[in-house]
Amino acid sequence: MKSLNLVAFILLIVGGLNWLLVGLFEWDLVGGIFGGMDSIIAKIVYILVGLAAIYGIRLLPKIKE
Repeated sequence: MKSLNLVAFILLIVGGLNWLLVGLFEWDLVGGIFGGMDSIIAKIVYILVGLAAIYGIRLLPKIKE
């Protein structure tokens, strides 16, 4: 389970950095690396980041411990 937590955390970092770059420079990191929004790989990364965010909600009670 710790591996899943680590993967989710890394995906959340990637998602957060991507939004930072979009907000500051209007540049999509994931799209830039994987060929834009039309790329199936980029879509998979976006889906995985979204799933990691949903999974991260489940981890919120553990942060209080």
